[in-house]
Amino acid sequence: MTTPADLHDVRDPELPGRLLTLERDELVPLLRSRADADFALPVAACPGWTVRDVLAHCSSALIRVVEKRFEKGVFSPECNERDIAERADWSNARIVDELERGMTEAGPVIARSDGRLDAVALGEWVHAGDVRVTFGEPGAYAGRGLPEALTLLGTITRARGHVPLHADLDDLDEPLKLGEASGERPPGRYIGDGPTLLRLYAGRPLDGAAAYELAGVEAAELNIFGD
Repeated sequence: MTTPADLHDVRDPELPGRLLTLERDELVPLLRSRADADFALPVAACPGWTVRDVLAHCSSALIRVVEKRFEKGVFSPECNERDIAERADWSNARIVDELERGMTEAGPVIARSDGRLDAVALGEWVHAGDVRVTFGEPGAYAGRGLPEALTLLGTITRARGHVPLHADLDDLDEPLKLGEASGERPPGRYIGDGPTLLRLYAGRPLDGAAAYELAGVEAAELNIFGD
């Protein structure tokens, strides 16, 4: 088992970039090995979107970070749909190329930010899991980046003052503390594996997920991408 380098309150500015790099090195070769027809498959976690749409959203979001284009309404559903539409006549290969560039270049920009862009890196990693589920690939919401993703999840939930939760994970040597620690609300308790915990926080379907225990908090309260 692996323990992330930072499980506590101090933000590691390099962590989002490390997560993106780890995911780039696994996801991009997978995408380049798939037939064009696979890019038209519907993604259950993102109703109305195909694999191509998810990847176009991911690549455009990262390029916005790289180019620091944060106009009013950025990353809203309407903005996301416009970004996807702007790439409608692109080849699948061009979208993957843009995604690779974004996953390579966005990390240093996120590192220099105040932490508000950290969730972009985690969202990219989650979407990579969505694509793997669609392809029927093993390791969805897992893989080499799992320890970094869990650490980043802890950082984001604490920064947002999210509902407190103590997670005893099969994947880590130490408990992971998530959410605010004011003491106003006793922390909930999660027992299970890391990929299932990340599915819960990302509001993803639990079909095929490992069994888990959750007490003191409702699953719907954990979703950090639904508000």
